[in-house]
Amino acid sequence: MMKCFMTLAVVSMVAAAGSAARADVEMEWVTVGDPGNVGEVSGAGAGGTGPTRICGAVDYVYRIGKYEVTNGQYIEFLNAVAAIEDTYELFEAEDPYGHGGMDGQYGGVQQIGSPGDYTYVIKDGDTEWVDKPIHFIGFYDALRFANWMHNGQPTGLQDETTTEDGAYDMSLGSNVVRKAGARVFLPNEDEWYKAAYYKGGGTTAGYWNYCLDSDWPPVAEPPPGRPAPPGSANYYGTGDYAVGPPYYATDGGAYLLSPGPYGTFDQCGNVHEWVETWEEGLGPFLRGSGWPSFDPGHAANHFGYPPEGQVYLHTGFRVAAMLEPGPIPAVSHWGLVVMILLVLTGGTAVLRIRQSVQA
Repeated sequence: MMKCFMTLAVVSMVAAAGSAARADVEMEWVTVGDPGNVGEVSGAGAGGTGPTRICGAVDYVYRIGKYEVTNGQYIEFLNAVAAIEDTYELFEAEDPYGHGGMDGQYGGVQQIGSPGDYTYVIKDGDTEWVDKPIHFIGFYDALRFANWMHNGQPTGLQDETTTEDGAYDMSLGSNVVRKAGARVFLPNEDEWYKAAYYKGGGTTAGYWNYCLDSDWPPVAEPPPGRPAPPGSANYYGTGDYAVGPPYYATDGGAYLLSPGPYGTFDQCGNVHEWVETWEEGLGPFLRGSGWPSFDPGHAANHFGYPPEGQVYLHTGFRVAAMLEPGPIPAVSHWGLVVMILLVLTGGTAVLRIRQSVQA
């Protein structure tokens, strides 16, 4: 029985080693516990904006990105799946209001080269953009990034092995839903809301009004910030930008004294974030706040936006994951030789394939 198990393990390892090359995007995660917590009313029924619904109840433990996805991480994604052809326009060159897209006045990513030989780089070689959040992101861009992470960050065309299947079957269009067994995904509204606002420490702990362990609105001021309340965030709410041109956004976690209740940063600042939850007639929701906004990210406010062809200056995202997410690690040829020898010689080592994302 042991030999059969080990042989199957080696075959799996050989298959993994024979797959496409992989990128190297590392995510930092925080764990959101307190499973089975109760939700609360959000939206117009709570005095805010958007549809009234109960938000924040999640009956399982999960992980969510500590920071928003950055320019540097998104560039790795583009170079992995959009170097030959950007079939689904993951590099967004424009928004509906003429802001110039990812390589314009407010963006930090450039596309160089020509069809068949694209490369994506930080704009103007300015490394200050690297750890700032990617924006001009459409809803389907975010789902495709999640698919790519779910699939282990493969390199290749934008097809079922890279961006078009995985956590989501993109062929379903507006009917796309998260698949059972998804390892990395766009958080739904409940997952995002709980990470941002739930006080923790039990199932009836209640919620903060803002993403800073606080019922006080964040203050638009530059980092390093100060502890909440009142806290700090990179948003536009007092007539002045917290951070001015050319960047406007801050590095992820720059307000190091203002984390959320589970340790996330910038859920009430930098850019609005797409969530997976969809409202009929409105489209998927945006949560949080961003620097071109007067809303400091109150828990009662959410917005539905049409997903097709609508990419805005202030839209970004973060990803979420189950507790043991990610790709099968690559295995060297020498490693395969050693494992095959173990099988052939009846070695007693137990081989485990453990899927993980670096935390």
